[in-house]
Amino acid sequence: MVFAAVMAGGNGSRMGVTDVPKQFLTLGDCPIIIHTLRRFAECGSVVKTAVMCPDAWVGYTQSLVEKYLSEYAEKIVVSQGGKTRNETLEKSVELIIKKFGAKGDDIILTHDAVRPFVTEKMIEENIEAASRYGSCNTVTGAVDTITISADGKFIDYAPERETVFHSQTPQSFRLSEYLDSLGKLGRDEREKLTDVCSLFTKTGKKVFMVEGSADNIKITRPADLETAKAILENMN
Repeated sequence: MVFAAVMAGGNGSRMGVTDVPKQFLTLGDCPIIIHTLRRFAECGSVVKTAVMCPDAWVGYTQSLVEKYLSEYAEKIVVSQGGKTRNETLEKSVELIIKKFGAKGDDIILTHDAVRPFVTEKMIEENIEAASRYGSCNTVTGAVDTITISADGKFIDYAPERETVFHSQTPQSFRLSEYLDSLGKLGRDEREKLTDVCSLFTKTGKKVFMVEGSADNIKITRPADLETAKAILENMN
């Protein structure tokens, strides 16, 4: 079976909003998070979706699901996330195991709540890649040359652009692979990881790359929201 975990634990600090987390800001006719959840709810391959959000916003998120996605309400479970992304990820996997009965060969797709333009093609290709390779990441090739600097003042080197990719989400995995990698790292090591793919590469596992899209943006700053509005308008 296939499950999704949507990470909605961010706040609105970089958006310039402190009272409303960015995932609840309006995009078009509904909140950003609803656009994102609809993508997974409408995908027939995804059996259940866990939405991990701040404790104070669990009830509100549930009310949004009931208002905008009532026909999919049985497929969506809202729960409290953790203090960090990694803690939230661990909580989402625990929920999917305990509440949904996920087993070792089942697939879990993790996705940012503020990436509302994920496509069914990306979702399906994540499922296929995770099933075949154990884990995968959605990426796009770098357009600009990337420079590396250890001190933030002088360039150390510039890797060949053909070898550099921008990570997006979904980031997906077979449950058994995740649990195996998690068991190999201590708590301190886990807290240093930046995403689930880092967990796999840290423990020597290969992560397959699925092609993403320039439209699969993460809405973090005010300019991103304006870009998202333009993408939505163009889609409509």
